[in-house]
Amino acid sequence: MKWATKQRELLAMLKAGAIYFVLVFGAGFILGPIRILFVVPRFGVRVAELMEAPVMLVVIVVAARWVVRRVHTEHRLAIGVLALGLTIVFEFTLVLWLRGLTLAEYFRERDPVAATVYYLLLIAFAFMPLLFSTRNSASELHNEARKAG
Repeated sequence: MKWATKQRELLAMLKAGAIYFVLVFGAGFILGPIRILFVVPRFGVRVAELMEAPVMLVVIVVAARWVVRRVHTEHRLAIGVLALGLTIVFEFTLVLWLRGLTLAEYFRERDPVAATVYYLLLIAFAFMPLLFSTRNSASELHNEARKAG
């Protein structure tokens, strides 16, 4: 593989990982204050975080599918791992700073049940791009074959 091709592939993977991160982290950044301000006072931290988890899973699935289909790279695991790395960096810097917590306080205050679900979502976040193909969908392939024949 030529250097220019490798460089394009690396840039596509970095772009895809960054876009995937922005989509999912952005949704979480919007949902977080809604959860804290409106859901936690009514239902408590555990229930509020558990209510948010399925919404975030849908966001993860939709974002992964969208990114893999738009940014053509075969390095789908790298997309997820890069996005996960960015998420962890932002979670442990920006979010902790905004909430006024230390790292130790962050882990100490986490509800064990909700934290487990959160960590499972992080794993799903990292691996989700692997579930989607960069190839055209079956219906798109069928339409292309019909046009050609």
